[in-house]
Formats: sequence, C-alpha cells, structure tokens
Amino acid sequence: MNSLEIKKATLEDLTALQLIGRQTFSETFASVNSEENMIKYLDESFAAEKLTKELNNPNSYFFLAVLDEKTVGYLKLNTADAQTEKEDVNALEIERIYVAKEFHGKKVAQALYAQAEKTAEQLKATYMWLGVWEENFRAVSFYSKNGFVQFDTHIFRLGDDEQTDLMMKKVLL
Repeated sequence: MNSLEIKKATLEDLTALQLIGRQTFSETFASVNSEENMIKYLDESFAAEKLTKELNNPNSYFFLAVLDEKTVGYLKLNTADAQTEKEDVNALEIERIYVAKEFHGKKVAQALYAQAEKTAEQLKATYMWLGVWEENFRAVSFYSKNGFVQFDTHIFRLGDDEQTDLMMKKVLL
C-alpha cells in the first residue's frame, strides 16, 4: 500500500464524502437490514443538504482517508452541541469511522482513529465516546483493542428498525 493521507474534509469534498459514506455503510450493513430501511437511511444521512450543514458546523470534523487519490474511508467527529447524545462539553464523539471493505485490515481505520486521538488532544477533550451496533463485532473489537469500554446502550434507528448500540468510552489523560 502506498502512502495513505488523512485530510480534513471541506465542502469541496462533499461528493467524495457522499460516495464513500454510502459505499461503506452499504458494505457494512446491507446484508443484515432490509433494502427499504437501507435506502431510507442512506438517502437521509448522506443527502447533500444534511452533509453540507454538518460540514459547516464548527463542532463537527470530517476527515477523509485518501490512497493514490482515491477516497477509501472517512472519520466524523463531534464536540459540544454537535454530539448525537448529550455528553460532556469536554468530550469528543467518534460518530463514524468507515473504511471501504477492500481496505479492511490494512491499517486505514487505525490511521483514522489516530486522527481522532490527535483531534481529541488538540481540543483538550477529557474522553472520547461512541455508539457502535452490538452486532458489529469487528468494530466492537477494534474499539476495545483501542482502549474503549462499554458504559451504556442506546437505540439507533435504521429506517423503521430499532437496533441497540453499545455506548463505549475512553478516558484520556
């Protein structure tokens, strides 16, 4: 693998973000969810208007993983009122780390996670937290390996399906 670049996403990256977001979410969850629920989620979550608003929010941070000029993954972080749950203002939420399936196991997710740690340090966050679907064993293992522990659960809606997410956190020193 040639050199991987992690770059902060801007509005100019909207189309690349939509494409990688739709691709990676589909690759990860399409086989275990109904087509109707997937279409609804993808259309809502990766709509240009919604992503534009999120990219313009000063409390949200998007980063793209780019390899040989191809976007192969992305990271979304939230602070303050951009967090999906009411957490501490000194917390950093990892809302999404997604990597194209063909790049699983090639350290792309770890590079995106390193960017999350760097951002947390820059923001002087006291802890990082996230929600991960309880049946996404690969992701749960990844976060556990990186020092996250479960502290709660919450419901994630995918279309009309309610799914349980594990809430995990890592206290930072």
